[in-house]
Amino acid sequence: QVQLVESGGGLVQAGDSLRLSCAASGPTFRTATMGWFRQAPGKEREFVAGIMWSGRNTYTADSVKGRFTISRDNAKNTVYLQMNSLKPEDTAVYYCAASRRPLGVVSRNTDFGSWGQGTQVTVSS
Repeated sequence: QVQLVESGGGLVQAGDSLRLSCAASGPTFRTATMGWFRQAPGKEREFVAGIMWSGRNTYTADSVKGRFTISRDNAKNTVYLQMNSLKPEDTAVYYCAASRRPLGVVSRNTDFGSWGQGTQVTVSS
């Protein structure tokens, strides 16, 4: 089991940038597929980005492609989500999650077994 704690959320204006961090603890982090999800009020949780254990392969949802970048530093047990050119529709609670499954087969909440508490991102127009 991996314990996850997100940070870096906040209130920004449209066009600004934020970097979310997810600090992980536990022996399996370095072999885990990591992901970022987001959930806006009244909407389903959306898989935004994922990264395999080595960092070699990543996935980014079409809704954020070209603006968001996921990365990880296994030496620091941390996963990042760099968010640029933020839009009001990016407003949501962002969650970090860990999975034992390969990146190529994960896309749903149920594919991930460990979750952080979430961090709020609010983008004003």
